Amino acid sequence: VLIDNIVEGGGLEQGAAYWIGNAMIHTGEGPQTIAEKVARGEIDITRLPAGNMEEIEAKIQEISLETVNKIKSNREERDQLIDTLGEGKQPYIYVIVATGNIYEDIVQAQAAARQGADIIAVIRTTGQSLLDYVPYGATTEGFGGTYATQENFRLMRAALDEVGEEVGRYIRLCNYCSGLCMPEIAAMGALERLDMMLNDALYGLLFRDINMQRTLVDQYFSRVINGYAGIIINTGEDNYLTTDDAVEAAHTVLASQFINEQFALKAGLPEEQMGLGHAFEMDPNLENGFLYELAQAQMAREIFPNAPLKYMPPTKFMTGNIFKGHIQNALFNLAAVTTGQSIQLLGMLTEAIHTPHLQDRYLSIENAQYIFNNARDLGDEITFKEDGIMQNRAQTVLKDAEELLNQIADEGLFQTIEQGKFGGVKRQRTGGKGLNGVVKKGQNYFNPFIPLMLGGNR
Repeated sequence: VLIDNIVEGGGLEQGAAYWIGNAMIHTGEGPQTIAEKVARGEIDITRLPAGNMEEIEAKIQEISLETVNKIKSNREERDQLIDTLGEGKQPYIYVIVATGNIYEDIVQAQAAARQGADIIAVIRTTGQSLLDYVPYGATTEGFGGTYATQENFRLMRAALDEVGEEVGRYIRLCNYCSGLCMPEIAAMGALERLDMMLNDALYGLLFRDINMQRTLVDQYFSRVINGYAGIIINTGEDNYLTTDDAVEAAHTVLASQFINEQFALKAGLPEEQMGLGHAFEMDPNLENGFLYELAQAQMAREIFPNAPLKYMPPTKFMTGNIFKGHIQNALFNLAAVTTGQSIQLLGMLTEAIHTPHLQDRYLSIENAQYIFNNARDLGDEITFKEDGIMQNRAQTVLKDAEELLNQIADEGLFQTIEQGKFGGVKRQRTGGKGLNGVVKKGQNYFNPFIPLMLGGNR
């Protein structure tokens, strides 16, 4: 409502901070009260008399510092809890809950933590990434997932803290800041001490048809917030392999990892918070397919030695045969522990049948724990044959990725996406959702959080 009022008054190019700061000086009220008065039609925010720019900035700086300090204390609290409680060994065991009802999610998340999960991700309800606002309050209905709201974040964080004390290790909470509200959801996560966020520079524009200019602007600010909050981002390269062939398109995954890394560095996000994504998605009927998967997992680990790599399970070739599926997941787990992956999104034996039940998660966690423990140091004990199948596979993928990156450097990222080079999906630079929210900065535009979060207050 507040932003709509700014748009109606033709003031969007100055940004929200300018208008809110001006209204604070004029009315003597805080941002919440001002927003409520705008909603009731008592204030037309762009028609208030213009105040002194220095005073406006000082007023906004004051309240911005309070928020930044709250986020900083959350980060310190997380570090303290990890020091006190400890945490699971890597690869961290990552599972998903997605009932639609936050209270049911809490029951399932706590059960998963007791079974051995280290990270709980609460998938968002279908289509939330296309909403240009964030719903409010605790929610009990969703489709294929649960609404991401600040209250839902708070409830789940408290529940995982409680079960973490019980099991004697810190349980991380993950949600999703992709779509039309990347910075908003990143901010909510930072305020409620989430630990991980799905946050890809290209995912929204490729797979949700969010306008590419909007996505690249939003991913920057969302990553500034995540970087400051100590939140590990997870990128979405695994999605390319669901729409494209995992053997032929492997180089696009690596190229995207390099792109995501550079966008993250520009936003002040350190390597230790870059959960660059890749996936175990080759056709199980491919001869020597496991060697190719192992080669690519090892390649990713060697190229990004400091990144907490996020490894995604087989889904595309899961048929509903639970016995074969369990074996596919076992090979995936073996590849992960051998190559030193960091974040392991567990595959479910009932993939392609239904949303996981409690017992499905239990069996998948047991599978991972057995293999991670039984083959803990396997990777340190083996070397790869010179000029063998695996070394040659890694070299081919790296060479093809370099060629694609050179092409992007020559033609530009937007043009490469228009040609469908990532995931076989073509998008236009003026197409998709959210372009009307992209405007050139006006002379009074300022964002107080970027200098505070990128500056010496980290």
